[in-house]
Amino acid sequence: MPDTDLHALLASLRVWAPDATDLRPFDPATAPATPVPLFTDWFADAVAAGQPEPHTMTLATTDAAGHPDARIVMLHGADADGWSFASHATSRKGRQLDAHPHAALVFYWPVLGRQVRLRGTVVQAPSDQSQADLHARSTGALAAALTGSQSEPLASLGELERRSREAWTRARANPATPSPTWTLYRLQPLEVEFFQGDPDRRHVRLRYVEEDGGWRRELLWP
Repeated sequence: MPDTDLHALLASLRVWAPDATDLRPFDPATAPATPVPLFTDWFADAVAAGQPEPHTMTLATTDAAGHPDARIVMLHGADADGWSFASHATSRKGRQLDAHPHAALVFYWPVLGRQVRLRGTVVQAPSDQSQADLHARSTGALAAALTGSQSEPLASLGELERRSREAWTRARANPATPSPTWTLYRLQPLEVEFFQGDPDRRHVRLRYVEEDGGWRRELLWP
């Protein structure tokens, strides 16, 4: 395998190349009073612009010792109750959220030069809602949940294949099979920031800050 010059590769790359990115004007004065409608509009824009997997997001948590951790997860919804995602309560992220129920989310849609960042408190949905969320998804999602042992050490890929085949059989035979540890989480934001890239680097950053049950809006320097 030939040697790879990482620095040369980095120097050859561009951010928001004009042929791949549509940097749209964003006037914060037109933004709604609450963040969910703006997020919904931006999400729809990302879908319409052909952004691959716009519903994926970075979830950052901290463990019991305060050490940070992050991974990509999938958005399950966003409304007045918060931004939702799901996992096993026994997984690494589940254990971290149990120890410190605070997290951050980041969406990045490079096709539009946009980011959305959130910080807030995470709460667990009731078990019936968690199971309903799981069973509303695909057979593959249920099979993955039934495979279990998420984040635990794996002895071999053969063991994974065996457990996965068994889970697929159960999921196909009974699409309502419960996964007791599967949990729907909702991040209830204290801050939501919308970032719109600008070709002249005059990026527009609008932050919503929760205040006395409402939202205060402010601009941030890029």
